[in-house]
Amino acid sequence: MKIISFSNEEWEKDFLSKHLPAHTFIFVDGFMQDRTDVSDPDAEIVSVFVSSHVGATEMDRFPSLKCIVTRSTGFDHIDLAEALKRGVVVSNVPTYGENSVAEMAFALLLALSRRIYDSYKQVVETSSFSPKGLTGFDLKGKTLGVVGTGHIGVYAIKIGKGFGMDIVAYDPFKNDALANELGFRYVGSFDELLGMSDVITLHVPHNEHTHHMINMDNIEKIKKGAVLINTARGPVVETIAMVKALEEGILAGAGLDVLEEEDFLLDEDALLHMEHPNGEKLKNVLANQYLIDHPRVIVTPHNAFNTKEALERILAVTVENIEACVSGAPKNVVKSS
Repeated sequence: MKIISFSNEEWEKDFLSKHLPAHTFIFVDGFMQDRTDVSDPDAEIVSVFVSSHVGATEMDRFPSLKCIVTRSTGFDHIDLAEALKRGVVVSNVPTYGENSVAEMAFALLLALSRRIYDSYKQVVETSSFSPKGLTGFDLKGKTLGVVGTGHIGVYAIKIGKGFGMDIVAYDPFKNDALANELGFRYVGSFDELLGMSDVITLHVPHNEHTHHMINMDNIEKIKKGAVLINTARGPVVETIAMVKALEEGILAGAGLDVLEEEDFLLDEDALLHMEHPNGEKLKNVLANQYLIDHPRVIVTPHNAFNTKEALERILAVTVENIEACVSGAPKNVVKSS
């Protein structure tokens, strides 16, 4: 088969070509939505990462398309309904990064709790080795609220237990056996978790049910002085609600690996050249800059997945997904809700 793969590093190209020698790869730099010059009437498989949006316009460029293989767990960058309508199978990598992303969540939390960035900045910029003004807080004994008890959430629970934290969790699909095994408990409602957690960490996909899960209507229900960690997806949190919480001291800080409208941080020209700028998008872009500049917020560039081991797992499963598509028995298929 002919396979078009977008946004690959050189080692990834070598890996895919080596492990799938019977197929023809065309590697394209850049994101699928931006590379409108790339089309192919014969390509049957397209491989993308999360920054490539795949909708009807993109699918039109590949009329023989059979499978979209995303090199990610998340799939909100793909129009599943459109793919279903066309008979195009969408496969993802369901479990590559449970430890990688959970570790990043705690890296952000520790950076906040122990004032690591502030400490480093002080030493570098002033050469001061004084700990004055850099007092942090212990994780031991704090209540960790884990939102979503899938693969990543479960790993976050395990790490939290290792720090001696009390763990509560919210998930519409409870696993009581797992709760008993790991020693955490499910709360009855999301609002209950918000009100009792010293740290809230988000581990849910972005979909119609989780969009703006934290919002202007419930932001004041968060325990005053809590810390928010988001390594999931930006739109799970309403940006202006997070700004309000920081301004009013509801949140003591936030560790964010994802932001709403983060694509515009990757490509500012896209915002400047929008034919009809969306007011909500513009507001979120401005709010993102507020978050980036905030002294009690740490922002990283959607980097939680990015370890050597996780990347190798992603490509290994991607190879399996492509082979399964070729064989006519696709695996790791994402269903349209």
